[in-house]
Amino acid sequence: MTSSAGRTSRGLRRVPKYEPPADERPQPKRPKESPGEQRKGRRQTKYKLFSLGAGIDVPLFVFILVLLAIGLVMLFSASYAYCYYYYDSSYYFIMRQAGFAVAGVVLMLIVSTFDYHHFHKLAWPICGLAILMLLIVIVFRGSAIAPTKNEVNRWINLGVEFQPTEVAKFAVVVVFAHMISQRVEQMKSFRSGFVPFMAVLGLLAVLIMPEPHVSATIIVCMIGVILMFVGGSSPKWFFIFGGIAVVGVAAVVMFSGKFDYAMDRIYGWLDPFNPPGDVDTWQTKQSLYAIGSGGLLGVGLGQSRQKYLYLPEPQNDFIFAIVCEELGLVGALIIIILFSLLIWRGVYVSIHAKDKFGMMLGLGITFQVGIQAVLNICVVTNTIPNTGISLPFFSYGGTALVMLLAEMGVLLNVSRSSNVEKT
Repeated sequence: MTSSAGRTSRGLRRVPKYEPPADERPQPKRPKESPGEQRKGRRQTKYKLFSLGAGIDVPLFVFILVLLAIGLVMLFSASYAYCYYYYDSSYYFIMRQAGFAVAGVVLMLIVSTFDYHHFHKLAWPICGLAILMLLIVIVFRGSAIAPTKNEVNRWINLGVEFQPTEVAKFAVVVVFAHMISQRVEQMKSFRSGFVPFMAVLGLLAVLIMPEPHVSATIIVCMIGVILMFVGGSSPKWFFIFGGIAVVGVAAVVMFSGKFDYAMDRIYGWLDPFNPPGDVDTWQTKQSLYAIGSGGLLGVGLGQSRQKYLYLPEPQNDFIFAIVCEELGLVGALIIIILFSLLIWRGVYVSIHAKDKFGMMLGLGITFQVGIQAVLNICVVTNTIPNTGISLPFFSYGGTALVMLLAEMGVLLNVSRSSNVEKT
């Protein structure tokens, strides 16, 4: 007798197991790559230089160009009388600035195609370069390499003059973005999320202060502290060491005798129209006269009176006073709105970056522009003591403009890979 099992094995035909089509089968999950890493063998995306479809953020790009164009117009309007008197040519500053602007825009477009992840490797070399430049200013102060102007040493002259502090600002952004992205989980700790960052800020501050350049020191420290806070550092360390730093700096300024000019600026700020006998507030008073005479709609483009040698060097830190005089409150508000839109778009692009490094890099560059614009406008309106802070895109300074536009290129590159709908 044949068993039931045998009958089943001989008499029944085995039914093959159902296999779904290949396109319906569940795909195995690939391991998630860490930010900035690329799988071996993958071809890196190549972007066309002038292709908006490559992912460049159009609103951000437009805001940059509009501010640059208005800045050049206002620079010419503010400077042509000064140039004619001192250089026998009304076009001296605008021709130089326009040339640097063209070079800066070209550099911005090139940098916008440079993958920002490479700055991971370049972070410390850029910081080292900034430190070296600041040391050159200290060591060679008063020489042809580091000339003295208005009793301060802030420039290096290698055929073209530039301020090392501009490199230092970008160095803080890159290094802090690199450090924060490498220690996301340790940012709350004092040892990993506070001490290394303050060491970098402290070193740069020690090198910048002797120039002397209090405003640049403040800007560098503000950029660093904001990035630390956004990056996750514990707020309690800021309150503790911030208080100690304020007391220490105040003691140095008041009792060392090396920063008496800073105290004079504070006395002049408190009462610019009736300052102590040895405090000069001429520039602040002329700035306020320019702003007051502008009224609601201004005296008209090119019609400023304060730029005729009343307001010292109107093409530099106090160019916004000429903007207020010629374009009035309405024109000044339009400029402020444009800066606000640039900052908003920069922050929006940065927070939508695909990795922590891109986010911190974009935020740092955006904060730098925002901090300088706000502080410059506050100085011009005598909201804070007078100190040398330039207005981005407006103040004269060719190498500073090129550096600024190069940083805008980095921000545009972050926008290429961010999770923002491109238009």
